[in-house]
Amino acid sequence: MAKRTLEITDFSSPLKRAFTISRGAKTSAETILVTIRQDGAVGRGECVPYPRYSETQPGVRAAIGEMRAQIEDGLSRDALQDAMPAGAARCAVDCALWDLEAKLTGTPVWQLAGLPEPGPVETAVTVSLDTAEAMGEAAKSTPSKLLKLKLGGAEDLDRIEAVHAVRPDARLIVDGNEGLLVDQFPGIMKRAAELGVVLVEQPFPAGKDEALLRRPGAVSVCADESAHTSAEIQDLARRYDAVNVKLDKTGGLTEAIRMVQAARASGMNVMIGCMVAGSISMAPAVLLAGLADATDLDGPLWLAEDVVDGLTYTDGMISPPKPELWG
Repeated sequence: MAKRTLEITDFSSPLKRAFTISRGAKTSAETILVTIRQDGAVGRGECVPYPRYSETQPGVRAAIGEMRAQIEDGLSRDALQDAMPAGAARCAVDCALWDLEAKLTGTPVWQLAGLPEPGPVETAVTVSLDTAEAMGEAAKSTPSKLLKLKLGGAEDLDRIEAVHAVRPDARLIVDGNEGLLVDQFPGIMKRAAELGVVLVEQPFPAGKDEALLRRPGAVSVCADESAHTSAEIQDLARRYDAVNVKLDKTGGLTEAIRMVQAARASGMNVMIGCMVAGSISMAPAVLLAGLADATDLDGPLWLAEDVVDGLTYTDGMISPPKPELWG
């Protein structure tokens, strides 16, 4: 095997508009791209260092850099799972290794991984946290019939009602990002189904979600910030009906596949989600859509400019990545 070379590149990509959740707003996507070259082939993987989990670009870059010698000496994906902890740094390396193998062998990643052949899939498109009136206006022009509403505050029920009033055709995912009010939650759950809500995501802080042991209402509740890897699934199944699998948290496609399998074995539904990032970051997750009940991979739609050969979005549908992009 010819020696590999590793490149680590930081990016800051401006957004079209502010992306606001209960914890704050962002106007750019901060990512790290890993590029691994071998025998004329190039594998790429992208990650989003996430402050919620104490990750920073310099820290993630340093963690990947510490693995340089092992990666360039031929570190396998299986060995990578033990060599690095779950998180953004491992995600970028893991996804780059999948892409590299696909390029070296001429076999697409979905076949290498034993996944269903990918096709176009519906994706949720996010309506950023704002006033009820502003979210209703934004929903009017959001190109999908599956909308994800960011919530967090006293006006949450008003926000859902405002969006449903202008988009009665849409199914709604409401995402608290750990910021819903405990005393308002029963009221939201009682009205949720009437307002087109099909899923409530992470209403309360991770580790402070005991109220979900006796959650009211018929709408499913999904873990996000509470969920990282397959090791947590059995415990999460006591409080949640579904889990949002994000590659930046699992540490890449390898562990994400295991997490989906563990969730299914525990009787949980699965959503494939993302951080705000471009098409290289989304591409591996798109391959998991065939195993999921819902997909939320709208990250590139928020960027002012995506990469060349990026993913194609049409009226709330996302097409599989081209080989020129990834996999």
